[in-house]
Amino acid sequence: MIEQMLSLFVSNAYAVDPMGPPPGAQQGGGMSILFMFGIFIVFMYFAVWRPQSKRAREQQNLLSSLAKGDEVVTTGGMVGRITKIADQYVSIGVAENVEIVLQKSAIANVLPKGTLKTIE
Repeated sequence: MIEQMLSLFVSNAYAVDPMGPPPGAQQGGGMSILFMFGIFIVFMYFAVWRPQSKRAREQQNLLSSLAKGDEVVTTGGMVGRITKIADQYVSIGVAENVEIVLQKSAIANVLPKGTLKTIE
């Protein structure tokens, strides 16, 4: 009775033929593993690394093209107009007589000219 219960949870183990596989039987080769590893590397390149580097390049181009008077959106969602640009920092006017200083990397997007007037 107990053996029947255990057979539900534990499968039987069978010994391997000591003489090896019969002639003509296929063996798992190392080349197939290398081939699968190569396909995995190519997949990771096209699925992860390439799009990520493209986004980083676009963000770098955006930050280098910032100019005084551009209307921008920050990563926190604040909308404003650039009033001053320093080496790593940007001053953004968010309201009349209200300026905030942010790192350039906090700029998420540049808006088309006149967007602030349509929002206000």
